[in-house]
Amino acid sequence: MNRPNFHVKKGDQVQVITGNHNGATGKVLAVLPKKQQVLIEGVRLIKKHLRKSQDNPQGAIVEREGPIHISNVKLVEPSEKTSKATKTKSKKKA
Repeated sequence: MNRPNFHVKKGDQVQVITGNHNGATGKVLAVLPKKQQVLIEGVRLIKKHLRKSQDNPQGAIVEREGPIHISNVKLVEPSEKTSKATKTKSKKKA
């Protein structure tokens, strides 16, 4: 079985290039390879309703990050002064 290789990985700094969150930047929290999606810190916050439990006796509404398709993000170079988004090339094995 071959694992898909993506242009971003956990911990990378990325910028959203299309969609409702266009221009937002953040750190990749997780990569979901089966769905080809990523979770980005502080981008696409959704509200999750939690039912009553011992941890939350009153119940709660928690904000958490939602997934974004991996094709809609671009890697950001952290070493440059301007922190521009960059294009990356993939090298094919012979």
